[in-house]
Amino acid sequence: MKYFAVVLLVGVFLASAAVTDYSFARDRVARVQDDLLRAADFARKGAIIKEGNQIDRYGDAQRSLSKFDEELSKGKFDKDKLDKAIDELKKVVEHNTLSSQDRDALTNDLRELRLLRAARGLPY
Repeated sequence: MKYFAVVLLVGVFLASAAVTDYSFARDRVARVQDDLLRAADFARKGAIIKEGNQIDRYGDAQRSLSKFDEELSKGKFDKDKLDKAIDELKKVVEHNTLSSQDRDALTNDLRELRLLRAARGLPY
């Protein structure tokens, strides 16, 4: 009986160790989402958005980040979903009208997401 309990405890320990903690990555994603929301809010309040494509780009970037975060919450690092999120964020930076503060924040977010990809979601 003791042997069974020890084997069970070792198994539980190994299973828990196999699940990667992506809280660092999830914090980064949350910050990017906050920056995107702030930029979209600035654009809406200032009536800067003149075309539907700008609105769509904000939504596409948010959705891509959310899908990536959903996988992280399950303990899975999905490089393809992160690549999609990076591409969508890059479109916002390159094509949307942004305040200088928002452009700087989102450009930094792009850099952070690329570092996150290189580190496979782990702290760097």
